[in-house]
Amino acid sequence: MAETNGANVAAYYQHIQEDAHLRTEPHAERWSTAVLNTLGLYLDKGTRKSLASALPDELSADLRKKFWLAHFRDADMSKEEFLERVARRSGNTDAKFAATPTTAVFHNLKTLINKEVNQQVADSLAPAVSKLWQGA
Repeated sequence: MAETNGANVAAYYQHIQEDAHLRTEPHAERWSTAVLNTLGLYLDKGTRKSLASALPDELSADLRKKFWLAHFRDADMSKEEFLERVARRSGNTDAKFAATPTTAVFHNLKTLINKEVNQQVADSLAPAVSKLWQGA
């Protein structure tokens, strides 16, 4: 079973690389980690747990490993602010560029989860970020 998860994760990274027009698979991994780390901060606890349970272990760890001691979810976060935070986590500074890999990560995450978890994530995010999630 671990080989299947490993194959799924490798295919996941390859699809992100292709969808986001990234040069290498490590770039896809970096962007995936940045998106999952950022996403983990802005989902409610129950949704984060549901999403983490639906993902392979490697991706689940990326979703759950970042936290802030005094963090409050921003229910009105703009799409641009979310993309800026993802860009910074990836080591990039261009929030406009971050839209492409973020959309690729969202799209490929949605292929790994069921419709209920997908809807739970969409409902948990700020409206502008939820729209980005749903459009992926």
